Amino acid sequence: MNPYAITLLCLTGLLLLVLPRRWAPLPLLVGTCYMTQAQGIEIGPFSFPFLRLLILVGFVRLLLRREWKGVQSNRLDGVFLLWAVWALLSAIWHKDPGGELVYRMGLVYDYLGLYFIFRSFLRSLDDLVRVATLTAVLLLPVASEMIYEKVTAHNLFSYFGGVPPTPTIREGNLRAQGPFRHAILAGTVGAVMFPWMVGLWRFRRGAAFWGGTACLVMVVTCRSSGPVGSLLAALVGLAFWRFRDHMRFVRWAALLGYVALDVVMKAPAYYLIARVDFAGGSTGWHRAQLIESAIEHIGEWWWAGTDYTRHWMPTGVSWSPDHTDITNHYLHFGVIGGLPLLLLFVLILWEGFKNIGLAIRERAAEPGTRFLIWAVGASLFANAVTCLAVSYFDQSFLFLCLTLAATTAAAATYSNASTPDAEENILASTL
Repeated sequence: MNPYAITLLCLTGLLLLVLPRRWAPLPLLVGTCYMTQAQGIEIGPFSFPFLRLLILVGFVRLLLRREWKGVQSNRLDGVFLLWAVWALLSAIWHKDPGGELVYRMGLVYDYLGLYFIFRSFLRSLDDLVRVATLTAVLLLPVASEMIYEKVTAHNLFSYFGGVPPTPTIREGNLRAQGPFRHAILAGTVGAVMFPWMVGLWRFRRGAAFWGGTACLVMVVTCRSSGPVGSLLAALVGLAFWRFRDHMRFVRWAALLGYVALDVVMKAPAYYLIARVDFAGGSTGWHRAQLIESAIEHIGEWWWAGTDYTRHWMPTGVSWSPDHTDITNHYLHFGVIGGLPLLLLFVLILWEGFKNIGLAIRERAAEPGTRFLIWAVGASLFANAVTCLAVSYFDQSFLFLCLTLAATTAAAATYSNASTPDAEENILASTL
């Protein structure tokens, strides 16, 4: 680690230990937004990049302060634990169980660790407003740096390693990526967090405006079709607020519409992905073909994953002679742990949506806070759509874990006594 990374780690680690609970998410967000994953330490076979070290400090905080006490359990917690158990157990059926187990321990440590840390920090709608405000403020410098990248063709975060000094260029368009390992992931962060900014409008208009602007700048400057699609999914999720009382009909209509498309189209309906190109040079065909190839080869990976996918696609990846580019987060888990791990991840998302629905139904007297909860659900929907075309392979997964934890906070507080002044109390408490 270089001196600047060590300094930032010491500062954020100290803050994570001493800040009151309501501000404790700040150091984790800072570590995600302002440091690349190239900075870290190696201990034997285990790798601890910057964010993983902060997760360790977060565990220490929870142990010292016993902050998990008072957290209401949720079905999502149980499904997440089952996901983690199968992720570890499925290593047995791979050709190098020891090496696979090390990788899976890191995966479980990251996802389960961040989820439960945020579960301990986010317990009320006040906390959701506060973390949305923090995110809005922190994304502004990231968006500014991505504009700088576009103008100068130089990534300031390259000093920390893990990202190239000169951004990649596709179809003549420079693709800014900030501290993230790929421009698509940088834009995805902006897209999936945009609904949070819209939901924040009722409580912190200044932060909501600038945070929303930062999110849009990140989507535009990354110059990738995937984040634009994720943003459109987020906007669709927000737009369905008007139909919140008729979502059962909407879900059935969407399912029947997909089936109808599958019947009338020559190719499977998911090949619509191949026709999407918002920024030029889209690889939508690759993503659609990957789904088809995974279905064709399901006998190879359905139980516990597979160690070889190179024959699925005409192209491979530079980092492994055995695999193709798995640009699908669902299939990524399928390759790791088979259909059980993939379906458990789908169930995690399903339970998150159920939390949103429960909170929306029960907070009928508070339209402002209900819309904030709905916005978190729109963010989760954007993540779910994004996972069809992107695999989170850097620190950007934090925002997925944050959103899932936020759904449990919304569901856990729906039964609290509400008063006509509840929204004003939330606003006052965040000032």
